[in-house]
Amino acid sequence: MVEDIVKSLGFLCLGSRFRRIGERLQADTQRIMEEFGVPIQSAQYPFLAAIDRAGPLTTGQLAQAVGITQPGATRIISQLQELGYVDMQTSIEDQRRKLVSLTQKGRELVDYSKRLIWPRIERAVSELCDDLPGPILEQLTAIESRLADAPLANRGKFDKEQKS
Repeated sequence: MVEDIVKSLGFLCLGSRFRRIGERLQADTQRIMEEFGVPIQSAQYPFLAAIDRAGPLTTGQLAQAVGITQPGATRIISQLQELGYVDMQTSIEDQRRKLVSLTQKGRELVDYSKRLIWPRIERAVSELCDDLPGPILEQLTAIESRLADAPLANRGKFDKEQKS
């Protein structure tokens, strides 16, 4: 059996481990969605949830709410628009801004998801994390906040004597 290098390197590969866990969680979430016949990708769900919670948003606001780049948000919004779940219209207050909102089909999917799918996924992840030591969601929030305050590039620096 080959050693799991990413796991064995600890903090050095923490980002890779988070990505690996995230990919696994998204793949497993996708399987649950497929059980319910939902035709979107798990990465698209947070966009529908953001619009549901906040109402119509610009692409930039959606990118910020979901925590991805604007080009990534634009791509996902286009996909959701092609599937008929969101619509884009010019803002009444500012004609230069386009707002993304749920269509009737999108509203129906969100309502269905809130009743059946999201609780199922939340229960599954909660069960997965139940007996872990420490409050994992608080720990993740703290890591995200600390990274926002100072990225890794600003941390862990050696002074000149330690480099040699």
